[in-house]
Amino acid sequence: MGAKEIVSKGRRLYGVLIGVLLLLLLGTLYWLGYHNLLLARMGLSKFKLANPDPSTFPPAPAPVTGSSYDVLVVGGEPEGIAAAVSAARQGVKVLLVDKRDGLGGLFTYGWLNFIDMNFGPRWELLTRGTFQEFYQQVKGEVFDVEEAKEIFSRMVGRYPNLAVSLNTIFRAPLMEGNKIVGIEAVKGGEVIKFYGQRVIDATQDADVAAAAGVPYTVGAEDIGEKERRQSVTLIFRIKGVDWEALGQAVKKGQIKDAKISSRAAWGFSSVTKQYQPSTPRLRLRGLNIGRQKDGTVLINALQIFGVDGLNEASKREGMELARKELPAIVAFLQEKLPGFKTAELDGWAPELYVRETRHIKAEYQLDINDVVFNRDFPDRIAHGSYPVDVQATSPQDTGYVYGRPVMYSIPFRSLVPLKVENLLVVGRSAGYTHLASGSTRVVPVGMATGDAAGVAAAYSLHTGKSFREIARSLPDVQKIQEILLQQGAYLKAFEIPNPLEGHWAYPALKFVNHWGLVVAGYDNNWRLEEPISRMSFYYMTANAIKRAVPEKAVLVQARAEILKPYLEARPLTRGEAAKLLLAYLGEDISRLDPQTAVLRAGQEGLLPLQYTGREPSANLTYAEAYYATERLCAYLGERK
Repeated sequence: MGAKEIVSKGRRLYGVLIGVLLLLLLGTLYWLGYHNLLLARMGLSKFKLANPDPSTFPPAPAPVTGSSYDVLVVGGEPEGIAAAVSAARQGVKVLLVDKRDGLGGLFTYGWLNFIDMNFGPRWELLTRGTFQEFYQQVKGEVFDVEEAKEIFSRMVGRYPNLAVSLNTIFRAPLMEGNKIVGIEAVKGGEVIKFYGQRVIDATQDADVAAAAGVPYTVGAEDIGEKERRQSVTLIFRIKGVDWEALGQAVKKGQIKDAKISSRAAWGFSSVTKQYQPSTPRLRLRGLNIGRQKDGTVLINALQIFGVDGLNEASKREGMELARKELPAIVAFLQEKLPGFKTAELDGWAPELYVRETRHIKAEYQLDINDVVFNRDFPDRIAHGSYPVDVQATSPQDTGYVYGRPVMYSIPFRSLVPLKVENLLVVGRSAGYTHLASGSTRVVPVGMATGDAAGVAAAYSLHTGKSFREIARSLPDVQKIQEILLQQGAYLKAFEIPNPLEGHWAYPALKFVNHWGLVVAGYDNNWRLEEPISRMSFYYMTANAIKRAVPEKAVLVQARAEILKPYLEARPLTRGEAAKLLLAYLGEDISRLDPQTAVLRAGQEGLLPLQYTGREPSANLTYAEAYYATERLCAYLGERK
């Protein structure tokens, strides 16, 4: 090879090397600067982004009475921790207030150490951000409670601009008209006041929002069931369990409905259903057993009925009722479960696990149809996918799974309460209906909404826009989404085909879903083409009237004798269904033949004659039942 060829080849190699280095440099600049440039183009160049060195942030004021902060977060639940940390990452001064002597709420004081995970259709984690940081540090879906408390403390301790006030009991909001500007609290027996330019309610029960005047419903009140409350649970601790012996029994199939890993075991319903509690107000359901680092185990299994989660006396009474039952439960487990022969009761959680109380009314109320039919929203700030799991509400039921979503999103509007300004609500008491909250109530989803609230609070301060203005401006929400993505959130838009959307009975299906009249289970089986029984149709229509048209509920009782024959399990014909519908309208059905009844019901629009050509003797399908139920309620509602 000649000298010229060597020089030429060297130049080409040099050029390639320079090109590679330029590409690497450009890639690095992209990752380091793209988002900041993008935000600058959006008019947010002055907005502080997630800082890799939070120690550079100016410290927050000490939490003494009269102190003022940019963002005030009330509630040291995991959701409140997420909100406080998320806001602190933006460089604003934050105060996190909690009534307890430590952080973590339900996880660390209710001892709920099983995490209800939310994965997408490709098994991708949907709840990232602050929750993912916690999840990675506890190393899995079952964690040690004391370790979790330490992790939460470290997470907030990284930020000098995030102050914490523990043993601080919220007493009242500080208001200027309809705007909240701070809180009054009690600490060490003294009344103190804290002020915040923006306030986030992360209490379990939306205590701040309720006291400030935000409208709300309790439990299943929004579907006409005022007294319906999910059971609460007392989680208890046992020592002396031989985990290896329990594992061997499970793996050998001695307990057919149980599963076990190195850190947890679950199932065991075939065993626990044999337990006879001392009172109908208690039930031992399937066991969730989570191991702790000291060798003890926590058990989530004891349901307590009739407890008002908003009444401290009721909670104390429920706690005492359950506590007295624990020795008998441990004795039962010693007898029935391998590995429990030498087990001993070693304590119980300081607080009850309360699944549901208030649901604040928000700019948008997330509905069960949004959840089970996988709706995405342009103003999404979190995703979820947990089944719609509504726990038992009385000894007469075992709970209901109203459906299992693939994934759905939560709009920012569901965090913005009606009537009160300057306030966001996160966690299980945010703007969800009773049934939707069967899925949204889980902590990972709540922590994702906490992340969004923290960013939104800082954004609101920097732009001078109220939360309500932001909620009604998609460009503003999109800027918040971009910042959340930088903080590690997962907010991917999606579209999941709905095979039922074109079905003629789909609008009616959404109606019965909304009112909790159909239970689809884990496999989302709405049984559209299956025959419905006489009893199921009777209860569907009767409950629909009571819930959707309560002023007409008297019709159900008034027609009780006429409708009594429908309390049978056999299939229902279209002719029989028509007569039941006409009976609600006050018609004399004693002499109506099936053919005439079907024609009359069709004339009133109560049966879908235009969709089917079946004879009056044909069985009524669930699809027809949904249609008839929706039309009956519409008919009665129009004739108030």
